[in-house]
Amino acid sequence: MNWDHLELDQRVVSAVRRAKLKSVREVLCFSGPDLQRLTGLSRSDVQQLLTAAATTCRRHPPVSALLLYHGECRRLESGLRLGVGCPVLNELLRGGLPVGGVTELSGESGAGKTQLALQLCLSVQYPTEHKGLNSGAVYISTEDSFPIRRLQQLIREQSSLRSDVPPSLISSLQFSDHIYIEHAADLESLQVCLSRRVPLLLARGLVRLVVVDSVAALFRSEFQAADWLERNKQLIAFSSTLHHLSQEFTTPVLCINQVTDVFSSSRDTLGPLSSNVSPALGLAWANQVMVRLMMWRLQETVVRGDQSSVLRKLEVVFAPHLARDSRDTAVWREGVQGVYA
Repeated sequence: MNWDHLELDQRVVSAVRRAKLKSVREVLCFSGPDLQRLTGLSRSDVQQLLTAAATTCRRHPPVSALLLYHGECRRLESGLRLGVGCPVLNELLRGGLPVGGVTELSGESGAGKTQLALQLCLSVQYPTEHKGLNSGAVYISTEDSFPIRRLQQLIREQSSLRSDVPPSLISSLQFSDHIYIEHAADLESLQVCLSRRVPLLLARGLVRLVVVDSVAALFRSEFQAADWLERNKQLIAFSSTLHHLSQEFTTPVLCINQVTDVFSSSRDTLGPLSSNVSPALGLAWANQVMVRLMMWRLQETVVRGDQSSVLRKLEVVFAPHLARDSRDTAVWREGVQGVYA
């Protein structure tokens, strides 16, 4: 990409060239403070640079990012989706998660991210006529222990959640037998899992959904501030592995992400519209995902029968095939469901 083609002040372009940054993708591998140190530019100049680079990348994404890669677009147009088990949320997502590409689900602790991921691990096991993929799921946990008790509760309540499915079909599915749990305590073990064990499960047709919970945990814990370059290299290598798995096996990949505080002056279009937090790992990671979803808790409680739930919101932050929209949700015994106004 010729820097002169970007809508940037010539002073910013000159600084970028002096820093020997050769491409938009390379710029997006750095955080704002790192770019300030590297280029000598002010914070506002760096923000202008990052915004222009991110906008260009979304319009003309590199193959490594795969945001609008032609193979993914064909799969989007084919209509095959993994439903989330709720008609309200399926409507928001135009049927569910696309089978090609990486979907990110971010939010604060307690927002309902893991709840929705568990729900998808059950949904994927239904036949395609019931918005499943007729296969299992692999769930890679990088921080907390796997919530097996909550999973068992969701399995027991499937007939309540999935009233669209014949009870005889639900009772015939051995849900817990088709969820493969992996634990990765560091980046090395995560890479081994993704390069060896997960491809084997996919190749044998045992799974058709890959969940990583969470993507930020290891990258935040294993690198110090001075290690930003190595961290970004590892992050891009990790996303490349996920894209390869998704493309080769036509499999949805869901990455749960943490959040970081943001200020209004630094907000951009890669974050949510109405929140003071933004997904972690910055633009280097944001430009590697095809779909970005975000969940957060609202200051309201909803009641249904003998149950109550803190109200949540699920927002589509960006996706090539979806409008930027949101739905209120609640977490019940049977799972995550949209709340009708």
